[in-house]
Amino acid sequence: MNQKKIRKSVREIIEALGDDPNREGLKKTPERVARMYADIFKGIEQEPGKAIRIYHATNYDEIIIIKDIPFYSFCEHHLLPFFGKVHIAYIPKDDHITGYANLIEVVELFSQRLQLQERMTAEIADTIMNTLKPMGAFVIIEARQLCLEMQGLKKQGEITVTSAIRGAFERERTRLEALNLMER
Repeated sequence: MNQKKIRKSVREIIEALGDDPNREGLKKTPERVARMYADIFKGIEQEPGKAIRIYHATNYDEIIIIKDIPFYSFCEHHLLPFFGKVHIAYIPKDDHITGYANLIEVVELFSQRLQLQERMTAEIADTIMNTLKPMGAFVIIEARQLCLEMQGLKKQGEITVTSAIRGAFERERTRLEALNLMER
């Protein structure tokens, strides 16, 4: 990440908005934004699949769910935040499971980059399928999009929901069981 270029660009944005980047409240804004971007976009430089560590556990072939994983990300179309929660379900295969913290880390790494909610949903599901190789994966993201709330239609508090269904969850009965468990 090019911190110097970010600082210069933020300064130019402040000037383009017609404000004075040298006034008291804005003097250090380029530096603050550059440091913040290094933190909130650290997922750009990392491979989320490496966060999944596979463990062997006997007779695990039932649905495993972790829900309400909080996240925030930035819409690549408007550079505004979107945030909410992620629900993940998977069905182990060959007694391979992973830790809940590993799944949380996958969510964090995909959300810590310029993103689209739809793509992030699919990326999480595909990463679980490709790395853990379960019988199926099911990911749901519920989010508020500040680009909807702050500009254009200016509708506040609306929730957008996306899902990605892979493998065994393509069967209606399995998908409904997971949805029922996620709603508890």
